[in-house]
This record gives sequence, structure tokens and C-alpha cells, in this order.
Amino acid sequence: MKAVIQRVINASVSVDGLVSGKIDSGLLVYLGVASGDTQSDADWLAEKTATLRIFKDENEKMNLSVKDIGGGILAVSQFTLLADARKGRRPYYGDAADPETAKKLYEYFMNKIREQGLPCESGIFQAHMQVAYTNDGPVTIILDTKEIT
Repeated sequence: MKAVIQRVINASVSVDGLVSGKIDSGLLVYLGVASGDTQSDADWLAEKTATLRIFKDENEKMNLSVKDIGGGILAVSQFTLLADARKGRRPYYGDAADPETAKKLYEYFMNKIREQGLPCESGIFQAHMQVAYTNDGPVTIILDTKEIT
């Protein structure tokens, strides 16, 4: 699984002009599910996302997690994170999980976030979405479960 995590002041996702999810302060998480990913990948990623200390404390140091600040998470499925654009002009998406598996793991990830007591809003799987947000910092972190050692 690959995640692009952005610290945001606010974020929302809309489909056909209707908001399907929105948060105030928290994390916007773009989530890509790769072929071969498992629930253990989602477990690790959800725990890491919820406890990543990238919010400022009273001394202006990035010392607090989204849990610590009482923030929310907006999770948006994005298979294009699995693009391989090293050759040619058209990205190759063969490493992305099939849609049925990807949807199950995306939903599993969101449930693991919620189990940690965090509100988790979402986009609509496989829909054409418009995402609006205000990145705070900017702070953007990329996590890839294939790089866990």
C-alpha cells in the first residue's frame, strides 16, 4: 500500500457536485492499494497514519499526532499512486490491485482508523472525484508498506 499523507487545515471530496466527505484540521490521505497487499499492510499503515507526529505542539515542534489534536482523516482511494512512469509516456498501472481487492482493503484501512477513535471521512471508490484542501505547512509524507524493513 502506498499513502500520500498531507497535513491539512481542511479538506473535502466531491462527486458530481455533492460532498461525500470533509474534515477540518487533520490529514488528507490518498491511498493506493497494490497487488499483493494484505490486511497487515493496512494495519501498519492505519496505525502509522494515526500516530505520525506531524502537528505542532506549544513550542512549534512537530510533536503531535492527528489523535493528539483531535483531528480527522479524509481517505481518498487513488490507484494512480501505483503508476510506473519510468518508460514511455503512458503510465503503467499493472501493479495496482484489482478493484474488488482494492476496495476491500481501502474500507478495511478506514475501519482501522475509526477503531483508533478517529473520525474518517471518504471519497467514493472508483468515482471521478474533486478534492479540495488547504495544505498546512505544507507537510506531505509518503509511506509505502513495501519499504517496511
